[in-house]
Amino acid sequence: MPGECPPTAGKAGAGSRNDSEGAAPSRRWFGPWAGTVVSTAILSFAAAGGAFAQAVGDDASVLAKIVPASAIDVIQFAVFLGIMGSAFLSAIWLIRERARIAQENEALRGRIAELNAVLQRSEALLNIKDQRIVVWGGAAKKPDLIGTLPAGSGAPEERGAFLAFGRWLAAGSATRLENAIAGLREGSSPFDLVVETQNGTLLEVHGRRPGSHVIVRFISLSRAQAEHARLKLDHQQLLADHETFMGLADTLPAPLWLRTPDGKLKWVNRAYAETVDASDPSSAIREGREMLGTQAREAMHLNHLAHPVFAQTLSVVVRGDRRLFAVTEYAGKAGAAGLAADRSEIETIRAEYEHTLRSHSDTLDQLTTAVAIFDAEQKLRFFNQAFQKLWGLDASFLNSVPDNAFLLDRLRADGKLAEQPEWRRWKETILGAYRSVESSEHWWHLPDGRTIRVVANPQPKGGVTWIFENLTERIDLESRYNTAIRVQGETLDNLAEGVAVFGPDGRIRLSNPAFSRLWGLPDDFVTQKTHISEIRTRCQAMAQKSPWGDFVALATGFDDERRDRQGQAELVNGNILSYAVIHLPNGQVMMTFVDMTDTVNVERALKDKNEALEKADQLKNDFVQHVNYELRSPLTNIIGFTELLAQGSTGQLNARQRDYVDHISSSSSVLLTIVNDILDLATVDAGIMELDMAEVPVRRVVQDAAELIGERLREHAIGLKIDTDGAPASFHADGSRVRQILFNLLANAANYAPEKSAIELSCRREDDAVVFSVHDDGPGIAPEIVDSVFSRFEPRPNGGRRRGAGLGLSIVKSFVELHNGTVGIDSRPGQGTTVTCRFPLVPESFRTAAE
Repeated sequence: MPGECPPTAGKAGAGSRNDSEGAAPSRRWFGPWAGTVVSTAILSFAAAGGAFAQAVGDDASVLAKIVPASAIDVIQFAVFLGIMGSAFLSAIWLIRERARIAQENEALRGRIAELNAVLQRSEALLNIKDQRIVVWGGAAKKPDLIGTLPAGSGAPEERGAFLAFGRWLAAGSATRLENAIAGLREGSSPFDLVVETQNGTLLEVHGRRPGSHVIVRFISLSRAQAEHARLKLDHQQLLADHETFMGLADTLPAPLWLRTPDGKLKWVNRAYAETVDASDPSSAIREGREMLGTQAREAMHLNHLAHPVFAQTLSVVVRGDRRLFAVTEYAGKAGAAGLAADRSEIETIRAEYEHTLRSHSDTLDQLTTAVAIFDAEQKLRFFNQAFQKLWGLDASFLNSVPDNAFLLDRLRADGKLAEQPEWRRWKETILGAYRSVESSEHWWHLPDGRTIRVVANPQPKGGVTWIFENLTERIDLESRYNTAIRVQGETLDNLAEGVAVFGPDGRIRLSNPAFSRLWGLPDDFVTQKTHISEIRTRCQAMAQKSPWGDFVALATGFDDERRDRQGQAELVNGNILSYAVIHLPNGQVMMTFVDMTDTVNVERALKDKNEALEKADQLKNDFVQHVNYELRSPLTNIIGFTELLAQGSTGQLNARQRDYVDHISSSSSVLLTIVNDILDLATVDAGIMELDMAEVPVRRVVQDAAELIGERLREHAIGLKIDTDGAPASFHADGSRVRQILFNLLANAANYAPEKSAIELSCRREDDAVVFSVHDDGPGIAPEIVDSVFSRFEPRPNGGRRRGAGLGLSIVKSFVELHNGTVGIDSRPGQGTTVTCRFPLVPESFRTAAE
């Protein structure tokens, strides 16, 4: 349509770089386009006029008939004038439009010139040599690099080498920069860093994300800026080191803390929080939980007044256990820092090591073989009594730590060592054990006729252990050997047991007449040439289930594991032989046979009786379990309903009814206690009582027992004195049974103690035992009835407030003995009574039921 600009006009104007380039395209397209439009309009009108003229010519005859000729000329002229008018109007409109477009092109050329100037200034600024910019236009596009850095900065000019930051930056700087760029590109997190090149040059790096672009700028620093950046980098490193150190300190298993100048906690690690039972370090600081006691902190404060470092091993209670910590604290102007290392296990191991050394020394001291231990400097460090006795030396001389060479010279001077042709060479040979790694053996023939076997055993850490074995009696033993063999033969011949010894080849080495008699063999059948297979042939038919096949395998087999065997063989004549196969050294096998006919018959009778007793015992156990339910359940119901009546929920009671209800309640409780005591004793007697062994805190179990008896003591104005200063923290026992033992002892004492008196309950440690003692100032017990106080159903008739079934002390004795303990009583008329219970601190074995 007229007035519509072609699309190419806009594109040409937008792409112009300067004025000449913007003006030329407008002239190129506007002139031809205007001429084309005018020509097209004229041709269109001409074509229309020609078509009209042709139509008029074709129908001239018709038109001539209708319109005169002059009218046709007028119509043709009018059409021509219309066409020409339209063409002139179109030409005028096109001229005006061309002027407007020329003005717009002039404005666009001015704008393009301004943009080119801005672009040139920006490129000039970006190409400054002390900075370089990396621009990412999109996630998939490669970054553009603008500008350069000084050659001495260590940054490469080549694009790929520059973007490989790890090749020209220091390792830590490259890692931080790559992480910062990744965060900027993914999360739009701007950053400002100071990085260090591999040659030590510092660069500032700024990362920003304006719009959809990611820009990272590297700036070379001046000297002042570099010093500032160096300080900033050092500060960053210090912060990183501080963070690393604090992370390490927080994960240390040892408690660590920081304090302010006034001594308050400023920071603690998790180990400190766990030590003081805090949920986290912040809670420990907020609540002011101190690991060390007040006295320890005061001692540290006094020490810091003179010395900045405090180092001492202190005792600290952690979760109820007392442990040893090596505490080190440094105090500076800005506060103090401390560390506590748990040395409890080290001290325990050290104590165990010293105990082991003492045990080894005690063991060696009990040996009859003389032992002397010399260190790497050939000094005497240990000797046992046998060594001192062997050489007859003074203890003072041996305790003076003489060296080995001097000891040998002393023995030679005393005439206790035989003279050697070359004493010096002989002594050097003996002392060569200190330079050897293998044990050596020597034989010393002493002037007094004794023969000593000397073994030198070098130690891994230097030194030698010398063993002196007196073999003087060995000759006598060898001389007596033949005599012993003859005596042995005579003894075997007169034994009632049958004995036969077979060698590895299966031939008999030794036998006695009883062997042939028990198996019905002729007297001349068994000789040293008789093979065990021949004896099996003779004895096979004499036993119902002959064991001789196994005997042959045991005597002639090649099993790696040689096991002894026992059994019985029943002969066809009714006799029962008990046999034992015992493997001897050198591959020999000894077989013994005993006629057990009478014993087996008695065993069978006893076995039948034992089965009957076991059935009776099972009936007793069933009875105990049945009574446990049948007696306790009704009593529990009676006590429960009595409590309901006493509460008045079923109606108010008068004074007499309330007295009756109270009497029923107290009597039922007493009866329930008696039933429980009887059932406990029956359970012990039945062997079905089990102990729940665990660590029992001494002070807690004593306090629990005191609370249980408190009401009865207050009723009679009786005091209770508790002494647990010498008691251990805990011991291994059944806590509930220990509590019941202490309650029974206190109840017994409360029953006989005078009013307004005091009962004493104490606990102490004696050797490897825990001892509980209960003393009262009652009337005491006559000597003739002291032994019966632990008997069942034996109440004491001398003035007790409450008369019971007499089971309290019996239960105490039974429960203490279940713990492998003992019970004792010390009482005299008019001097009160003391009952003592002794428990093993750590029992070697636990009995789970009464035996």
